[in-house]
Amino acid sequence: MTNEKINILSEHERKRVLEIADDSIFGENLWNYYQFVSWARWYPDLYIELFKSEESNMKLHYDQRVFMRCDVRFQSMYGTFSRGYAKTYTEVLDDFIVATLSPNITMSVTAQTRENSAALLQDKTNEILQHFPLLENEIEYKRFSKNDAVVKFRNGAMITNLANAQTSKGRRRNRIKIEESALLNNTLYEDALEPIVEIGRTTVGSLAIIDPEEMNQQIHFFTTSGYRGSDEFARSVRMVNGMRDLSGDIVLGSSWKLPCYYGRGSTKAQILKKKRNSNPIFFAQNYEQEWVGCADNALVDVNKLMASRVLEEPILEAQRESDEYYIGVDVARSENTNNNQSAIIVIKALRSPVNKRICDLQIVNVLGVTNKMNFKNQACMIKKLKNQYKAKMVIVDGNGLGSGLVDQLLLESYDPVTGEYLGCFDTINTDNKPENPNADKCLFDMKAQSYQTKVVSYFINAVDAGILHMLIRKQEQDFTDKEREFYDKNVLPFVNTELLFMEITNLKLKVMAGSNLSVEKVVRKIDKDKFSALSYCIFYIMEFCNQEKKKRNLPTPSQLQFRKPKYA
Repeated sequence: MTNEKINILSEHERKRVLEIADDSIFGENLWNYYQFVSWARWYPDLYIELFKSEESNMKLHYDQRVFMRCDVRFQSMYGTFSRGYAKTYTEVLDDFIVATLSPNITMSVTAQTRENSAALLQDKTNEILQHFPLLENEIEYKRFSKNDAVVKFRNGAMITNLANAQTSKGRRRNRIKIEESALLNNTLYEDALEPIVEIGRTTVGSLAIIDPEEMNQQIHFFTTSGYRGSDEFARSVRMVNGMRDLSGDIVLGSSWKLPCYYGRGSTKAQILKKKRNSNPIFFAQNYEQEWVGCADNALVDVNKLMASRVLEEPILEAQRESDEYYIGVDVARSENTNNNQSAIIVIKALRSPVNKRICDLQIVNVLGVTNKMNFKNQACMIKKLKNQYKAKMVIVDGNGLGSGLVDQLLLESYDPVTGEYLGCFDTINTDNKPENPNADKCLFDMKAQSYQTKVVSYFINAVDAGILHMLIRKQEQDFTDKEREFYDKNVLPFVNTELLFMEITNLKLKVMAGSNLSVEKVVRKIDKDKFSALSYCIFYIMEFCNQEKKKRNLPTPSQLQFRKPKYA
């Protein structure tokens, strides 16, 4: 190696070169190795093509090459991309590239749960090795299970999986990539995820140090768009400003049109069909990459609402006699499938052992009822649910069309399939007479207009106080084939909970004349039936079932006072 070439190196690199350079083949070509590794780190898209087989038809598109170069060159990256963009594939491919070029580096892909992140890493690893089979020569072993995924390279580099949760606290990696970051809250990120990359990679050899020119403590965020007003929306805005200020940040994003142009994912006709048939908020988030929801006058803080999603499994029936369940129903009925649908919410109430007041409201199941089902069949469905959960009370919106459902609940019902007797309800707050005088008094005929301010107030208080909890978010790919066999029980509760979440984030608080509270939809096409059923149920529980049970003490004779009667 010539002195001219050595002089352009940094002091640390110069020591390494002088130490290693000798008359061996490696020493003679040390400068070539140095140039090659530098080139590969700067142009990862060109480097990875060296690992393709002759039969491989894998072709990186121009936008993917830009993605890959930004991913390895920038300290902090935020990527908001549509479904079908191949963002997870490309980010894991970059991890493979960095692993082959950085001995002993440790990296992780994180997702909402360890199970989800393990499945992502396994799927993308298999796909990458199929497209770039020569990478197999760089890998020492691969190990995948339900909750863990490890790819160990021959140079000591390692790619693993972690969860976006407190369970990742205390782990140490040199770099991490956060999947579905829109679901994060900043408190969790700063407490559990950000400290993971505290320690940078130490280079190999007797002069090993933490290279200051390397992208140590690199954290990249990848997601589909989320909700305006959330911590992650604020983070993406800050990083856009960081791009302007040249602080080492980069923000990229794309709607469905870019991958569709290159032929990745669904076709244009398929995506436009989804747009016609799917929820507008769902399509805006997953394909158009718009941050949705209400930024000003939002009904509740979206970060607190996201933090309420902690329940991992739905409950489909009462598990113990002591369990306390309530069912809320909002009624809609129309032949037009575009109109609102009836909604049923099942809430499990937990009480404090000290004063017996409500301390937790768990939304254990959310059901949608087809708007073509007549009131008789809807009544049968509600009565079967009441029997399954042994519910204390069924709260039904009795306004307008809801009065027809209330009338059917007051009649005796039989299961149309099995002929089983389903019972007869009686209201506790009206003079309506049931068909059977011995009917179960378990029906509250909700007149929402007279209680509207209290309904809204109780819902806001439940979210702000942190006593309302609902099912976690699960994507379609998170379910196993076995779970999909029983779609109504295993998958549908998560789907309907996601729709409920969307409905709530689409509402803003409206103050009427006389300081009365109401709600207003931001996007009119989005229903609010599931929210209505939920808020009615919360209102009943907090208004009538949350009184502290105190033992009545009768007054003693000495406490009684008698006064002489007055005569006119």
